Amino acid sequence: MSASSENKGGNKLRVGVILGGVSSEKEVSLESGRNIFAKMDRKKYNPTAIFMDSRGGFWEIPLKLLMRNSTRDIEMDLDEEGKKIPYEELKFRVDLIYIGLHGKYGEDGCLQGLLEILDIPYTGSGVLGSALGMDKYTCRRIFAMNGIDVPKTVPVERCEWEGGRKEAILEGIAKDIGFPCVVKPTREGCSTAVKKVVSKDGIPDALAGAFEWDNVVLVEEFIEGMEVTCGVIGNDEPLALTPSETIPTQDILSLEDKFLYGQGENKTPARVPEEVLKRIQGVAGQAYRALGLKGYSRIDMFVRKDGRVAVLEPNTLPGMTPSTVLFHQAAASGINQSDLIDRVIGFALEAHENKRGPL
Repeated sequence: MSASSENKGGNKLRVGVILGGVSSEKEVSLESGRNIFAKMDRKKYNPTAIFMDSRGGFWEIPLKLLMRNSTRDIEMDLDEEGKKIPYEELKFRVDLIYIGLHGKYGEDGCLQGLLEILDIPYTGSGVLGSALGMDKYTCRRIFAMNGIDVPKTVPVERCEWEGGRKEAILEGIAKDIGFPCVVKPTREGCSTAVKKVVSKDGIPDALAGAFEWDNVVLVEEFIEGMEVTCGVIGNDEPLALTPSETIPTQDILSLEDKFLYGQGENKTPARVPEEVLKRIQGVAGQAYRALGLKGYSRIDMFVRKDGRVAVLEPNTLPGMTPSTVLFHQAAASGINQSDLIDRVIGFALEAHENKRGPL
């Protein structure tokens, strides 16, 4: 990579690791952020832990707060132990931001836009790629336009559901999707409010739960096959890592399956022939390029029973917890945790060095 990991003065690069946040995924963000902070190469980088509180404010926090059990525990002692960082001062404290946030306002282009205005380089995709990646329905439309297989999907808007069209919507779901089906908010992650529905009678309750998180809910076909996920790293010439098979403990992959040690099961590489592994990698790379993603991402997919690879969604800031599958995939490709973090930083410096306008 042409970009340097040192600042202009030849000292270690000052990297702010932002964690916490305001989304439903803030506890996973805490785990990701402190693992990034811990595994960062201290010979090259000088990391600072930056906590985003429940109001979107930034705080520099010491190690004693970083190791607290929950974001709530951290927030209780911010006034006493933390140092408030006004947005406009952030650029004087760091050379680059490593985004350890997940979900709304951290992964969806909002924070990326703020950092663009502040002229601070950051890890991961830019404003547009992040926004597209977070909106499952929009990105599926783009995938379909690029010849990528996606689940049959019907969007349900809250205003239409509550505006007297319930019966028509239910009939449309039964006709276009059928049962069983899966109901989920269009802009949430970590399996938040995701529910498998086996009959028309179960749709209203599933929609009600999902509408607590977003004004647009997706109803998609329940795909029978193998659920797989594949990390992709890089910018203009992305590299697809070794794909993993995801084995849920129930019909729908849970938050615990994804991130907690000992919950669920991942097989890396996925237990499929080499030709299928390469097909998964090819589709993952195609999806990555279709959205213009940068740095790193994880693409969640299904291998249908007929062999087609369907893309569910990208994770533009995938979990970086110690047990996350992304590290397993990197290891299978000969990349350890510190090296992967180093590469992500390098890709960020490269992308921001070469951009014209917002990334």
